[in-house]
Amino acid sequence: MRRRAAFTLVEMLVVVVVIGILAAMAIPRFKNTKGKANAAALRTDLRNLATAEESYFYTNNHYTSALDSLNFRPSPGVVITLPEANTAGWSASVTHPQAWPLRCSLFYAGAAPLAPATSEGLITCQ
Repeated sequence: MRRRAAFTLVEMLVVVVVIGILAAMAIPRFKNTKGKANAAALRTDLRNLATAEESYFYTNNHYTSALDSLNFRPSPGVVITLPEANTAGWSASVTHPQAWPLRCSLFYAGAAPLAPATSEGLITCQ
């Protein structure tokens, strides 16, 4: 009778348990990373929106709430709300379904502040 060189059942179970423990430790870290990426997308989109609004203002002497006229495309999944845009100023807030309940806001000039923003031109998230 010839003996084969192979792994025993116990050795295989130990390897599977070790891989399971490593995966259990790694999954929460990756989940948190995705949330941070969504939060960064919110802030980036507000900065880009501010640049687009100012460019539009210098061309047309008023701000706009129409994203199409700004030539601005938000990141995938980001929802932008522009409740106020006129000759005096503008305000905006952004959310992302996967970053809920995080909400970032920004306002400029004579626009009314949107919570959580309290300082003009400063992106604030909560």
